[in-house]
Amino acid sequence: MQQETIDVKNILGLQLPTDPRWVDLTELSLEEILTDHAYCEQKAATTCISIIQRHSQYEKLITEVAPIVSEEWSHFRMVLKELQRRGLKLGKQRKDVYVNELMNFKKKGGHPDDRFLDDLLIMALIEARSCERFKRLSEGLNDTYLRKFYRKFMESEAGHYTFFITMAEYYLPKTKVRKRWKEWLQFEKELMNKMEVRGDRIH
Repeated sequence: MQQETIDVKNILGLQLPTDPRWVDLTELSLEEILTDHAYCEQKAATTCISIIQRHSQYEKLITEVAPIVSEEWSHFRMVLKELQRRGLKLGKQRKDVYVNELMNFKKKGGHPDDRFLDDLLIMALIEARSCERFKRLSEGLNDTYLRKFYRKFMESEAGHYTFFITMAEYYLPKTKVRKRWKEWLQFEKELMNKMEVRGDRIH
């Protein structure tokens, strides 16, 4: 567990690894976890579109975010196809407590740069936690096919996490970005500590 904690911090910056019980619980709720995963990919695509709409003055960001919209939507289609392959249904979208709590931590007023930074860092954090969760699934599921399935998602999310951090540092001072990122990581650690461990959701 100690090495696991170190790895998560070094690779993704996350301060708290996922509870090991989570993977076991997901195996009891495959239809629910796949449904939730599908909606997570859909929301990732629409959030990237929102970033384009809100921050269209940042040309490099817009140019590089645009392909991620397509990639996230293709991920939604992949998960939908997996549900259908297994004879399962895409259920209803649930309330995402994790993301809603993160949204509450975002700066609402102040300088536009602060809001811009939080828009990028919240995406980086969600992608980092998703990557960590997909790594869990790729290593812990009994289903060999699903382990490989989630390995692909893990690799993709790792790239997205670094992208949003890189973009923040491209437009804003690195010291400012790193300071705020530490605040986000601490908040996320506290959030993960208090959230119920459930196998029917990605976050």
